[in-house]
Amino acid sequence: MLEKIRSPEDLKSLGLDALSLIAGELRGRIIEQVAQYGGHLSSNLGVVELTLALHYVFQTPQDVLVWDVGHQTYAHKLLTGRQDQFCRLRQDDGLCGFPLRSESIYDAVNTGHASTSLSQALGLRAARDIHGEDHKIVAIMGDGAISGGLALEALNNSALLKKDLILVLNDNEHAISPNVGALAKQLSKLRSSSRYRGFKQWMKKLLVRFPYVGQRMIHWIDRFKFGLKAWLLPNVLFESFGFSYLGPIDGHDLKSLISVLQQAKGFSTPVLVHVLTQKGRGYPPAETDPTLFHSSPPFDIASGNPRRDLHSTFTDVVRVTLAELGEQNPKIVCITAAMADGTGLATFANRFPRRFFDVGIAESHALSFAAGLALGGLRPVVAIYSTFLQRGFDQILHDICLQNLPVLILVDRAGVVPGDGSTHQGIFDLSFLRIMPGLSILAPASGEELRNMIFTAFGQTGPVAIRYPKSAIPEAYLPTGEFHSIPWGKGRKVMEGKGIAFLALGGMVPLVRQAAMELRKDGRDPAIYDLRFLCPLDRELILSAYHQYSLLFIAEENTCQGGMGSAVLELINHEGYPADKIRLLAISDLPGIGSREHLLQRSGLSPSQIASQAREALRELEVSGRIC
Repeated sequence: MLEKIRSPEDLKSLGLDALSLIAGELRGRIIEQVAQYGGHLSSNLGVVELTLALHYVFQTPQDVLVWDVGHQTYAHKLLTGRQDQFCRLRQDDGLCGFPLRSESIYDAVNTGHASTSLSQALGLRAARDIHGEDHKIVAIMGDGAISGGLALEALNNSALLKKDLILVLNDNEHAISPNVGALAKQLSKLRSSSRYRGFKQWMKKLLVRFPYVGQRMIHWIDRFKFGLKAWLLPNVLFESFGFSYLGPIDGHDLKSLISVLQQAKGFSTPVLVHVLTQKGRGYPPAETDPTLFHSSPPFDIASGNPRRDLHSTFTDVVRVTLAELGEQNPKIVCITAAMADGTGLATFANRFPRRFFDVGIAESHALSFAAGLALGGLRPVVAIYSTFLQRGFDQILHDICLQNLPVLILVDRAGVVPGDGSTHQGIFDLSFLRIMPGLSILAPASGEELRNMIFTAFGQTGPVAIRYPKSAIPEAYLPTGEFHSIPWGKGRKVMEGKGIAFLALGGMVPLVRQAAMELRKDGRDPAIYDLRFLCPLDRELILSAYHQYSLLFIAEENTCQGGMGSAVLELINHEGYPADKIRLLAISDLPGIGSREHLLQRSGLSPSQIASQAREALRELEVSGRIC
């Protein structure tokens, strides 16, 4: 039946039995696609019925759905005319795994970060009122995202506006890792209130003894459920923000979902629909371990096991290294913003639970909290994806750097990030971190370098950031054994050469090495330098290379504005030398969607493209007679 659904309008005439069949087909399509190519599985399986009910009740795209985070929109895409493209989900230049306005009129907002939907929905609603329109605005937010500071600010603002808005709270007890904090506990009370559930069961048992009157009473109670729960569940948090509260509702019961959403549609004031869903619903391995299948590699459907060998990554090095150093130094504490597994901190958490803190989806708080830990004499480590670190800019500057606190920030997923699209690219961190006073910035080219950089960072008295890509480490094994200190602020020459030199940072070092191998087939002999540090910059090494070679290529996996290339140009200018020897190899535009190799190719940073640019520059030098 799913193949007949080309738009949400095709759902309107269907009965519950047909919708249930479509729900099963949606799950099958999602499982098949993610099993073959990878993607977000648990969250998407959990919202299938909710997605169907939303499109059934509301007149989309006139009525606007604003998905928070957006990683749970696979069913939404399948129902909104994108079935034919779904086989290219997250593939090179294919369908985005998140809502994308340029992709469909049903995607109202580009989304990729948590806790943003209610703020944007409020803005859309205010714009609707100014235009004199009357369509509905629905924000769909998870129970993990609603604990974020931005979501709480929007809830506070909602209480002042007092106009119709529907907030669907998708409560599955998980963000990526299980939810933590006071708000999660409050939601748990709403889910499991024995007072409410006990009263409800007692009342129904009593009333069914009186077939005619009892059934009418049950219908009356269901219709006025909000008033009942306002009495039975006192101190409902959301009512204090001006929201009428409906729920909790079984998020896999289409009949209940449709009924409650139709009821919410009639409210003229803000209303919150509390929906209980199960992450991974319909696929036992994902139900058992929703965190593992949050962002899944390709897997075998029958067993749930990965379908290909997984190479060790920089994140794996973090996992092993912090566990080792945690044994040696009892002052080391680790902090995550709801991503213990994704950032490699889960092993440390299991080994040292009293020294591990999951603050939920609250990156800004994580950084200020780390500042407090440092002020208290500890050595905090905050591990955050580059794209999410953007949310903590002020806390890095104001709370950490201006106080010169020894906080170690591990910047995971730096550079181009495969699969997730423009909202998740880690190509800005060098630019905004470089302006932070007193912050040291390092980037490893190998797992061994990362291991020793983390070790060395704990010997510093000020803040340190270490950034690394989402890619396999060049080594064939996880480095272990004795630690070695990295000479602070010093790069190293990786390969001798003549004529031209590559100055690279982090994940670009292996790429320029491959480019150099191509050039050597042509009889060229480029040198390679691994700068290792952006701050402090190795002035002596850079100036030595500047004077020794006819041309310097500065290679970085960051936007060309404000990154390593800018830092080198500033140094050369400050020293009074011309910049005509410098060529920048960096990212000039958002890379798009696809594999790491594809995104590097799109950015002109594949080894063959780097080699090609070097050949062209060398020919120009040879023609002008300026080659060393």
